[in-house]
Order: sequence, then structure tokens, then C-alpha cells
Amino acid sequence: MAAESEPERGVEADSGADAAVAADADSEPESALETARRQLHRAADRIDIDPNIVARLAHPKAVHEVTVPVERDDGTVEVFTGYRARHDSVRGPYKGGLRYHPEVTRDECVGLGMWMTWKCAVMDLPFGGAKGGVAVNPKDLSTAETERLTRRFAEEIRDSIGPTVDIPAPDMGTDPQTMAWLMDAYSMQEGETVPGVVTGKPPVIGGSEGRAEAPGRSVAIIAREAIDYHGMDVRETDVAIQGYGSVGSNAARLLDDWGANVVAVSDVNGGLYDPNGLDTHAIPSHDEEPEAVLDQPAPETVSNGELLELDVDVVIPAAIGNVLTAENAGRIRADLVVEGANGPTTSAADRIIADRGIPVVPDILANAGGVTVSYFEWLQDINRRSWSLERVREELESEMLDAWDAVRREREAREVTWRDAAYVVALSRVAEAHDVRGLWP
Repeated sequence: MAAESEPERGVEADSGADAAVAADADSEPESALETARRQLHRAADRIDIDPNIVARLAHPKAVHEVTVPVERDDGTVEVFTGYRARHDSVRGPYKGGLRYHPEVTRDECVGLGMWMTWKCAVMDLPFGGAKGGVAVNPKDLSTAETERLTRRFAEEIRDSIGPTVDIPAPDMGTDPQTMAWLMDAYSMQEGETVPGVVTGKPPVIGGSEGRAEAPGRSVAIIAREAIDYHGMDVRETDVAIQGYGSVGSNAARLLDDWGANVVAVSDVNGGLYDPNGLDTHAIPSHDEEPEAVLDQPAPETVSNGELLELDVDVVIPAAIGNVLTAENAGRIRADLVVEGANGPTTSAADRIIADRGIPVVPDILANAGGVTVSYFEWLQDINRRSWSLERVREELESEMLDAWDAVRREREAREVTWRDAAYVVALSRVAEAHDVRGLWP
């Protein structure tokens, strides 16, 4: 993106509340919202939970849709559509990324916001889930246009965000500079500097060391634990990673440093393959040099689809969603899948892969390093005291291992897949909080 000790076969069929939403699961592609709701109902079938709470969690608390007029460099004005979907805040302020991408939609933001709720809960962070973005191709904007877009978007959603209410962060098509502009725009209207309104900022204005690398680092940590759990040695493991942005490149390099044999990596144009292993540190990430993977030497090149089907021990889809589908799930030859991207596996593919005995470690656990270090950044902003990179890495390692152990215990106790175990952990925590707080009025 290892053979397992006990194949994950015999997974229970969809039942109960899941049946209604699973009827058309094989019709693809499916939206993030459809996938998230199916996963919610599947997990709810496995624990004793009030169905009224499940009904609440199937819907967002609110979705803000705004128009974002932007003056282009040539003087014309173009109007874009932006969204901020807030799913659940029973455990704390809403938390989630902002993405700039032409395919951003309301339902995508709602689905991704639901995943953020589960991700924060599985990590036991005091946050709820949200997601947002603007339907725009950032490649079509100059730096000045991107800044104007960000500042106007910040103004349009200003009443619905805040350091104790809803805290955005970078996502696809956005970066620390985007968060700096958003924080500045919010602060100017508030009349004071409010660094805690966003996370993922540059450290010079209150960002955390280690935030950019965190999602990829957590993917590597969880992959290492899963490799060991399923009876393999990381130093004898062949790994293929789809996507060489922040997540894929950091995961690849860390696994490489730990002795794994990273045989394939890719960007949007395709990938490199060398069964003897690639020098991951010599291959520029997307942030370092966009779309430069295929410019590097390697014995073979592969398409992004071919990379997922390589005969390797571990495959890590770390680019975009819906890349493991019913169409290619039967051709996956890896012994272990670790999800680096958000929602890379459709519901239909998930069942096929599980029936084949291939464990899939889900995104809400594997790539949760980003929101975890965002939590660290939020704490640093509140306390006006920065942490060293060493401390951030140590704290992240500890949090990821605690979450891994919680999910592992559920998997073993219930004899379910990694995904179901992670959702049981997350949903149990969210449901308990709802039960304790009750319904007002």
C-alpha cells in the first residue's frame, strides 16, 4: 500500500438493522456516507446498544452549506460551494479535516464526519467527529487565489467553528499554510489570536512538531503490530503502498527504517516496483515534489490497480477511498491489508476479503495518528506550551499501542474482524456517553 495465525473466516452475515442498508451493498461505487452507515449498523448488531442511540448516530447533528465567492487573478469572480458536516459531539468538540477537492459533496462530508467520530472514540480522545471542504480543484488555483478562497470560507463558517466547538485540520488538498490562513482569518474577526481554532498549523504559530508525519507514522506503527500479531517478522515482510503523499511516504520510510522490504510505491500516475526493495528515502513524497514517483529508477512500473494486486505480505492503500472493490477484491494476493486512506475498502470488497481469510486493519485505527497529534497540538495551544518532537512521537506511540490493545482484545473476545472490533470499541464508548448524558430536553 504475512500470513495470519487464524484466518478471519466465518464472519457473521449481515442481520437486523444492517439488512436494510446492506441490500444494495454490491452496487458500486458507494458513497462514504453509505459505507459509514453500513459499518455503524454492523457494529451495532454486535453489542447491546439502545437502538434509539443508533438511530441518532446514523445522522449528522448539522450540515452547513455555504457559497464561497472568490475573485480570480484575472478579476473575474467564481463561486464555489463549501460544507462543514458535524456528526456527533457527545464526547467533546467536533474535530475533523477540511479538504479542497472537486468531488467534495454534502454526503461525503457527512460520511467522513462519522468516521471521525469513530476514530476519535477508538483512540479515546475527547472529541467528536466532523468534516468539511470546498468543491474545487486546488491545482486550478494560484497561491493568492487559494488564500482568498480560504479566508472567505473561514468567514462563511466562522460562527460554527471555534477551539471549544469545532476544530478543523488539514485534509486532501489542504496543508499547514491553509490552516495558517484560516486561523488568521478567524483571529482577525475575534480580535485576538486564537491558535486552537485549527490544528495542523506550522509550529511557528502554534502548530505541533510531528503533526504532518503523524497519520503515516501511525499507519507504520499499527502495520508493525499487525505484522507481529499475524506471525511475521517485519524484517522479512514485503510491503506495497498505494499513494506517496504524507501518509504513504511517512509509512513507507518508517517501515523501511524498521527493516521491512518496501517493494512498491505509487502516486496518481502509477508506481515503481522492485522485488528487492526500493530506497524510500530517495523517492520524493508528493509534498517534496508532486507526482515525481515515476521519475525515479526502478526495474518495473505498475499501475495503481496492479500495485494492489501484487504478491506481497502487506498492502497499504494510502491514497483515496473506494480502491478495494468487489471487482478486484478476489485478486488481492497480500496476506494483510492495512488501511492508510480513509475508506479505501467498499462494503462488498470487505466481505469478499474477509471470506478469503485476509485480515484488514481499518482506517479508523491505522491512520488515527493525525487526529491524535492534533489533540496534542490542541493541548499545547490551550496551555501555551510546546512539546518536543521526541515527546510527540513517544506520546503517539503510547496512544496507538493502547488503542491497538483495546481493539485486539475485542477481536479475540468476539472472534470478529479487525474492523468490527474497532467499531465495537468506538461505538461502545460513544453509546455509553450518550446513555450517561441522556437526551435533552
